[in-house]
Amino acid sequence: MGNVNKAKLTETDIITKFILPAVKKVGWDDMTQIRQEVKLRDGKVVVRGQAAARKKVKSADIVLYHKPNMPLAVIEAKANHHEMGKGMQQGLDYARLLDVPFVFASNGDGFVFHDKTNQTTLETQICLEDFPTPAQLWDKYCVWKGYTAAQLPIITQDYYDDGSGKAPRYYQLQAINKTIEAISAGQDRALLVMATGTGKTYTAFQIIWRLWKSRNKKRILFLADRNILVDQTRINDFQPFGQAMTKVEGRKVDPAYEIHLALYQALTGPEESQKAYKQVAPDFFDLIIIDECHRGSAADDSAWREILEYFGSATQVGLTATPKETDEVSNTDYFGDPVYTYSLKEGIEDGFLAPYKVVRVDIDVDLQGWRPTKGQIDKKGEVIEDRIYNQKDFDRTMVIDERTELVAQTITNYLKRTDPLAKTIVFCNDIDHAERMRRALINLNPEQVAKNDKYVMKITGDDEIGKAQLDNFINPKKTYPVIATTSELMTTGVDAKTCKLVVLDQNIQSMTKFKQIIGRGTRIDDKYNKLWFTILDFKKATELFADERFDGVPERVMVTTPTDMDDDEAFDTILHGADEPPLDGEPVDVENADGEPQETTAGSQAGGSSGPVHGGDDEPNTVRKFYVNGVTVKAIAERIQYYDTDGKLVTESFRDYTRKTLSKQCATLDDFVKRWNSAERKQVIIDELENEGIIWQVLEEEVGKDLDPFDLICHVVYDQPALTRKERANNVKKRNYFTKYSDTAQTVLSTLLEKYADEGVQEIENIHVLKVKPFDELGSPLEIVKKGFGNKQAYLQAVNDLETEIYQLPSRSA
Repeated sequence: MGNVNKAKLTETDIITKFILPAVKKVGWDDMTQIRQEVKLRDGKVVVRGQAAARKKVKSADIVLYHKPNMPLAVIEAKANHHEMGKGMQQGLDYARLLDVPFVFASNGDGFVFHDKTNQTTLETQICLEDFPTPAQLWDKYCVWKGYTAAQLPIITQDYYDDGSGKAPRYYQLQAINKTIEAISAGQDRALLVMATGTGKTYTAFQIIWRLWKSRNKKRILFLADRNILVDQTRINDFQPFGQAMTKVEGRKVDPAYEIHLALYQALTGPEESQKAYKQVAPDFFDLIIIDECHRGSAADDSAWREILEYFGSATQVGLTATPKETDEVSNTDYFGDPVYTYSLKEGIEDGFLAPYKVVRVDIDVDLQGWRPTKGQIDKKGEVIEDRIYNQKDFDRTMVIDERTELVAQTITNYLKRTDPLAKTIVFCNDIDHAERMRRALINLNPEQVAKNDKYVMKITGDDEIGKAQLDNFINPKKTYPVIATTSELMTTGVDAKTCKLVVLDQNIQSMTKFKQIIGRGTRIDDKYNKLWFTILDFKKATELFADERFDGVPERVMVTTPTDMDDDEAFDTILHGADEPPLDGEPVDVENADGEPQETTAGSQAGGSSGPVHGGDDEPNTVRKFYVNGVTVKAIAERIQYYDTDGKLVTESFRDYTRKTLSKQCATLDDFVKRWNSAERKQVIIDELENEGIIWQVLEEEVGKDLDPFDLICHVVYDQPALTRKERANNVKKRNYFTKYSDTAQTVLSTLLEKYADEGVQEIENIHVLKVKPFDELGSPLEIVKKGFGNKQAYLQAVNDLETEIYQLPSRSA
């Protein structure tokens, strides 16, 4: 590199001219072991109002692999004028995400080598020529991990590659690699906890593929509890298994296949003749993957347990977004502690999952209660039991038409104000409620229904026509149906990527169920501009966000023993079985033989302690329901909350968000002004702040003035009086600033000042502005620059000086 002035080289030059040659020279393979610019996270989405912005994220400069998707080391580079180890902290952050022990930082002179496998000296300096070979790092890695010779063929089994360049995300790599590692070490029970929308099925596919290809596991059973889950899995992620795969149907297990996909309802039942799993020997399956394993697999008496115990010699892996931990049921008791957990909070922070905005609407009768007049009869002519009915009763034991109307009107108003075609799921208490909500929404949206009568559909387990529309609802390419009213069918496993509005008009206090329902909105779909979603909450359900179990370790919950309960509560517990504490007004979540939730209909709802429970042959365990109208119902409060950087819900405005974000970077007004004025182009700072999630348009709307980004920040963050662009331009004119320039230069600069006043600083920073009116009358850009300023450098300096003059603070003005 004889005459090259290294100090003048860019970071990219340092990588291509010094780092990569040193790495390749010792045998690292360019095609399979070296990847550059590896983007590990997506930018977190920041939402305010109806606008959203993605924060910009950096990529890891170089990641080295033993083979594709088996990372070993991170190399972080900096330009040569930086100290050699400057990139180390950044590199360590990437290494944590990739779960690798080796990090190299370099400025082209050599490497600082961070080696977690070295117990005596963590960081050493090595010269370019001494970069470790692939074999050296792999050997160190295997010793560090404690791999045995028997584990290696399984651990090094290739991932499935479809040739499209699709690679697992960093957390999927960790989940897959840690599970394979545990199984190869002889662990026969494993639990993977991954938030809804993070690709559990794809992760399961890669685990199965690698174990199957290495012949460590030859026959595999993938168990799910919903038909739609099995079918989505077979058609999508599991497609590469091809002819080796079958779906168990007609209660027949065909031993000719190696990969079996099955509903647990298709394998068992109360009658001995229904226990299809017994058609094969207990050691037939080597591996069982249980999808959505929170739905009862850990309960001793569940149908799952029967299957799992029969195939007890098989390795069993549970997948869930919501591990269930109650006094009665525990996933970890059965599967052990999770081998890996990726939470909703991490997903949102990494930008892989959609954040949410919560609009909570409080209705007067919900909070204050409603009592019938003496002897009042309902619409069916029944005398209404005289007591106070409140939020937990409505749409369960007491139906007030006007309340249903108000909820439907609020949903309609929200969609009209934002996007009438935004996919919406309305969670109701039962099928009867879902039907009434469908009717109310149809009546309030006649113009939309006229365009397509599937604008609103009831999609519940009892409704074949509605169920048939489920695929269209979740297909982003299909506009209709737009609104789905449901109670249980869509709580889990429905992959509605473009769902933008989740409406809660159901009493939900089970944390597991709440997480599953929220999961219907957390998927991101950039192509269809789905970056965030709104939760419209009429039942205070979102108070569960504040529960530490929401995104922390599930806490064990004591279930009251039946001796402490009255008959109704005991009945509720029996119906719920070993779930989280039985809750007033929560529908029972059981499945029918097709793997769909058995939803409750009007008059057959699982009851809580309010409302008389009738026994009797004709009407087994029904809750009496009254229907009334003519009640005045109104919304008394509406509060909007946003997902915060700490994963908490905050009611802060975008001004507050901007203030917090900026204060971390520039503690004082002076710091900010210095940063602004020292930037050669203000656009750079404007873009940087945008990458931090500052949405200028929303800020302008909140402040309510047509302000320059500089003044928006000064005003909102540092409480300075705000000046409009016109006021700033007039202040410059008053100061006779231009007199030091030639006539031509004065004309150009005063015209630029006018341009700034009209359109902002971005306009005047672009030299192409000299091509447009009124500059074109003065000649070509080259002529203008030459005549007025002598050369381009002098012109750019004059623009820079003009900006400094524009952005003088009022207190400092002449």
